[in-house]
Amino acid sequence: MSPDRSVTLTGVRVEADGPEGVVVLLDGVDLTLTAPRVAVIGENGSGKSTLARAIAGLADVVAGEVTVHGVDAVRDVKALRRTVGFVFANPAAQMVMPTVREDVELTVKSLRDDVGRRLTKDDVAARVAAALQEHRLTALADRACLSLSSGQAQRLAMCSVMTAGPSLVIADEPTSLLDGRHRRIVADRLLAADPSAPDGFQLLLVTHDLELARACDEAVWIHGGRVERTGPAEDVVEAYERFLDHAVAAELR
Repeated sequence: MSPDRSVTLTGVRVEADGPEGVVVLLDGVDLTLTAPRVAVIGENGSGKSTLARAIAGLADVVAGEVTVHGVDAVRDVKALRRTVGFVFANPAAQMVMPTVREDVELTVKSLRDDVGRRLTKDDVAARVAAALQEHRLTALADRACLSLSSGQAQRLAMCSVMTAGPSLVIADEPTSLLDGRHRRIVADRLLAADPSAPDGFQLLLVTHDLELARACDEAVWIHGGRVERTGPAEDVVEAYERFLDHAVAAELR
């Protein structure tokens, strides 16, 4: 039997404390995601990032169920940590060690071999070198993490996340702080997502970049804490663009 590579939310509600009481961030979200690459779009404050965090176990789900690749995301947080990798908009939030090599090494040392044993020193060195090469970081291996540009730091964050081998990578506005060149590098690496490949992963991409959203297989449009529309990425993005056009026209009247 092939492994479950779907993400399912049923009746999910997320709340937060606000200055005037409880604020509902997600309200009764029902959603099933099976495509290799899924974009999440919507206006600021719509609930996009909250949806991503609920799937990653980083939001307080007060009602409903979240299942990620067969893992109960609400009750089995330990298994969820092995299943989901999260790439934040600000890569500085994910850099822990002094140098690039040490940061990747920290992730590799947490891995186990096929029979559950810790990796040998030689295995760790080989995997770190391979990860640095794959993410074009070899030349930066001995650089201080704090000296990296935003683009370089985001590549390091992605390297550390993907090296851990998650089956789902969630990226929350990963290109928002990047210049054009690094935006393309990061986007190309994420869009290479293929859950069926060895060490492959499913991608959930939260983004305001509608061209990047179009490059995904499916899209989810979140509006007011609810799912407004899901389906093929091109169709959902077009519907969202029409909504934006009407909203702008109404403001200009």
